[in-house]
Amino acid sequence: MKKLLIVVDFQNDFVDGALGFSGAELLEDRIAAKIDAYREAGDEIAFTLDMHGKNYLNTLEGKSLPIEHCIEGTPGAELYGSIAERVGACDPVFEKAAFGSKELFGRLVAMQKVADEVGTNPFESIELVGLVTNICVIAEAVLAKTACPEVPVIVDASCTDSYDRELRDKAFDVMEGLQIQVINR
Repeated sequence: MKKLLIVVDFQNDFVDGALGFSGAELLEDRIAAKIDAYREAGDEIAFTLDMHGKNYLNTLEGKSLPIEHCIEGTPGAELYGSIAERVGACDPVFEKAAFGSKELFGRLVAMQKVADEVGTNPFESIELVGLVTNICVIAEAVLAKTACPEVPVIVDASCTDSYDRELRDKAFDVMEGLQIQVINR
C-alpha cells in the first residue's frame, strides 16, 4: 500500500517573500529529501498552493486587508527553490484561496469511499510538510484526518515551521489531540 506526502504551500512568499520569515528557507533541503524518498519508494506526492487572483484584495473591500501574497502569475506564488523542480507530471497540485484545499479534501474523501468498498484504506499513511504550521499545515492535516479517519496522519515537525514558534508548538499540541502524529518534534 502506498503512502501519500502532501507538501503544503512551500511558496516563495511564505519563505522569503511577503510573509516569509527567518528559518523557513532551512526547510528546503529536508522537504526535498522527503520528496525524493517518497518518489524513490513509488509513493504518491501532492502539492497545495495558496493562490489568489490578481484582484483578490478588491473583494475584501471594507474588511481587514491581508498582506498581498501568492498572487497568481507572480514569483511569490511559485514553489520555493528546488521544491519547484520536484513536482512530477503526475503529481496533483491543488490551488486554494483559503487555509485548506477543498479539492484535496474531496479527492481524499473519494479515495476513502473506494477503499471502503474493498475493505481497506486508501493509503498506509498521509504525511504533511510545508508552511505555515499553525495555519495551512494544521488545516490540511485536519482535513486529511477527517477524510481518511483510519489512516495515520503524520506531520513532520522538522519539515514545517511558523513565524511564531509559540503558535507552532500549540498547533503541534492541537494536532496531537486530534490523533495526528507529530514526529521529529
